[in-house]
Amino acid sequence: MQQGFRLGEFEIFWLGGGEIELDGGTMFGVVPKVLWEKKFPANADNYVRLVNTAILVKTREGNVLIETGIGNKLTEKQKKIFRVLKEWAIPEALDDLDMTCNDIDHVILTHCDFDHAGGIVSNDGEGRLQLTFPRAVHYIQQLEWEDVLAPNRRSKSAYWPVNLDLLHGCENLKLVDEEFEVVKGIKVMRTGGHTRGHQVVWMVSEGDSAVHMGDLLPSHVYSNPLWITAFDNYPLESIRMKEEIMEKAVKEGMWFIFYHDPFLSACKFDVEGQVIEQREW
Repeated sequence: MQQGFRLGEFEIFWLGGGEIELDGGTMFGVVPKVLWEKKFPANADNYVRLVNTAILVKTREGNVLIETGIGNKLTEKQKKIFRVLKEWAIPEALDDLDMTCNDIDHVILTHCDFDHAGGIVSNDGEGRLQLTFPRAVHYIQQLEWEDVLAPNRRSKSAYWPVNLDLLHGCENLKLVDEEFEVVKGIKVMRTGGHTRGHQVVWMVSEGDSAVHMGDLLPSHVYSNPLWITAFDNYPLESIRMKEEIMEKAVKEGMWFIFYHDPFLSACKFDVEGQVIEQREW
């Protein structure tokens, strides 16, 4: 059983939501390879490894899951395209914690791209699709959901109906506007940037605090606000929000919690963006 990470009274676990490889150029946009490869080595094909580790936060008010991994519905063609290295295994990870998918009370999606929302709906093994966490309320920004229903040409390739259709008109879906407290000490806030409705997650408990910045900060190597991905639909907004959030979080000594980072699950930065405390896998 994995060791929990304590944040005040919260206990945090990272659950295996699958591993993939993406092109390094798209992950680092206009940042020259000679710079980013020193911090994030690529393979011979210029691809980099990304984990998709859903973040389980156990609180007195319920179990909160942040992000859901790539899911178990990828076709063989999609597995080759996204170079799946490890399959989605969140139910198995929960089993290791003596939990089931029915024990999840709240699911927070920073946004609805397939690699974050793929685990909302799962294949039951007999070809039927089901909500993976049937008791959970799923929190998505109103603007994000509007774009899911009417995606633009860029977002259409990332918002997959198979991951989201079962939430349509469902009591499990909770649309929020800007800021919303999910449980005491866990709050979401819309940032935009990566997508129009992208949101981050703030966590505060007994004097300890953390932030999960979703794809505004895919890993610790993106601490420079100008380092953003080519996938960001609104890059200037990404940069502005990264600067604001990181300045606040660093000043207050917060932990940064990661979903895609293959090196660190969490860390703290100094004002220069250097890691001063870290939790490795």
